[in-house]
Amino acid sequence: MDAMIEVEKLEKVYDGFAALRGVSFTVQKGEIVGFLGPNGAGKTTTMKILTGFTSPTGGGARVHGFDCVAQSLEVRNRIGYLPEAAPVYGDMLVRDYLDFIGRIRGLADAERATSIERVAHECDIADRLGQRVSTLSKGYRQRVGLAQALVHQPPILILDEPTSGLDPNQILAIRNLIRRIGQSRTVILSTHILGEVQATCDRVLILNRGELVADAPIDHVRAAMAGGNLFRVTFSAGSVRLPEPEIRAAMEAIPGVQRVALQATDEAATFPYEVLGERDVRADLFELAVARGLRILELTRERSSLEEVFRRLTLGADEAHAAAATS
Repeated sequence: MDAMIEVEKLEKVYDGFAALRGVSFTVQKGEIVGFLGPNGAGKTTTMKILTGFTSPTGGGARVHGFDCVAQSLEVRNRIGYLPEAAPVYGDMLVRDYLDFIGRIRGLADAERATSIERVAHECDIADRLGQRVSTLSKGYRQRVGLAQALVHQPPILILDEPTSGLDPNQILAIRNLIRRIGQSRTVILSTHILGEVQATCDRVLILNRGELVADAPIDHVRAAMAGGNLFRVTFSAGSVRLPEPEIRAAMEAIPGVQRVALQATDEAATFPYEVLGERDVRADLFELAVARGLRILELTRERSSLEEVFRRLTLGADEAHAAAATS
């Protein structure tokens, strides 16, 4: 596949505050990528750099082979951008508004007319072209916003919270629309709705405090962090005869185990561990306990949603433990 977006060691500092800290990722042609992160994570800053609204402090980014700083006009010509608040003019008819955007984009008269009909069909607003924008529901205004982002036929689409403020039916309609649009374009979708990413995207990028903490297909992120391969094993303290580091090292030596962590607990009589594995290692953990004379109080396998993965990646250890305790 061809790389449509290339971000390398991107940094951005505002008045001494590092909004981005060496972020690197690549988006291939035809991918729909979910761009996630809590407020202040650096998502908007990254999108502003990709769309030419601001320059990085360090590192660089290329869109469709063009440098986002040195060749920003070429980049903008190849990107369709829908910010969180759709940039529509309420006093204009939908057709006139799209015609206006087409003129700004430099489309000739015949090309504009053809393009308006195309995006109106693509965004399911063909029957609204003669309607004033201010009379449309928010869901249809978002469709018009998508249409303006597509009017010049860009190969890349960047969407910032496209379903914000919509009701469930409108969200479903926009989600289906994005999936359809993504069949022929590269899409970056920034959202706080994790279920939307699960339903729409092929891959997820998660930012936290200016750093990229996850970059993988959604199913791989679940598997790496939890999805079916996260195990909790708790031993009775009374049965533990070896130093705790030796027990942990024995579990880490099990083939397929990626990480072992002793969990905080208020119960002094227990040793609870979290074990991340590439495969199901419950039988191995049981055999280890028998061989070492350890009494198992709990041995469970957990399946985490993307919400849990997000929480684990974007909260510090103390915050995650506190959140788990109150959930």
